[in-house]
Amino acid sequence: MSDPQLPSLEGRVALVTGASGLLGGGIARSFARAGAAVVVHCNQRVERAQVVAEEITKAGGEAVVVSADLSEEQECRRLVEEAFRWRGRLDSLVNNAGIQPVQGLEGMTADDWRGLYDANVTSAFSCTQAAAEVMAGQERPGGSVTHIASIEGHQPAVGHAHYSASKAALIMFARAAAVEYGARGVRVNSVSPGLVGHPTLASDWPEGVERWGRAAPLRRLGRPEDIGSACVFLASDAASWITGTDLVVDGGVSARSTW
Repeated sequence: MSDPQLPSLEGRVALVTGASGLLGGGIARSFARAGAAVVVHCNQRVERAQVVAEEITKAGGEAVVVSADLSEEQECRRLVEEAFRWRGRLDSLVNNAGIQPVQGLEGMTADDWRGLYDANVTSAFSCTQAAAEVMAGQERPGGSVTHIASIEGHQPAVGHAHYSASKAALIMFARAAAVEYGARGVRVNSVSPGLVGHPTLASDWPEGVERWGRAAPLRRLGRPEDIGSACVFLASDAASWITGTDLVVDGGVSARSTW
């Protein structure tokens, strides 16, 4: 099911965490359209993950669903090991799984902070560590890891102090991991999406969508495939000399003056 508009990932295996959600599912589909066999990770939403995998296979691709609780380090390692055993190699990991609650700093507890940080950062740390070991030691060594960060990792939003801090941590973690894993052939980058639309966003948050439309030079919300295409690029040979960078995919919003 190779898409000529995407760099080819034929013969490669990709693991996408949190692929039962809208964004993760879009990333998984993009990898499949580029020709990769895709491991569709989920935690509890197995049925949604199965829908993504079935869509991929019906279109002529290869996909398998693996569930794991990424709050547990051993579960992260098991996920990576199962992904590797499926086709005998692992070429790409996209750390997409995470949460985005809205909560003001006043009244936020240390447990609230730690819970979000573990979901968004510690899970990515554990999966990256496990994947890098596998990628560096496989028959054709090397691979690509991409963290899904956010433009909020560069500029915070009200009610998102813990979320913004976690995304900034992912951006820096990608840079640090790139420095340490580069000699082993493993590239590590991050992608920072802007506002990605979903079917009820305009009705749930009309003023926010309207503000975004005015602010974005490209005058539209993001789509899951926009983020998926960026991840495919970073995983491909076209990005073979790119590591330790953050790719902002936001329709140009970050280019606008903030004063």
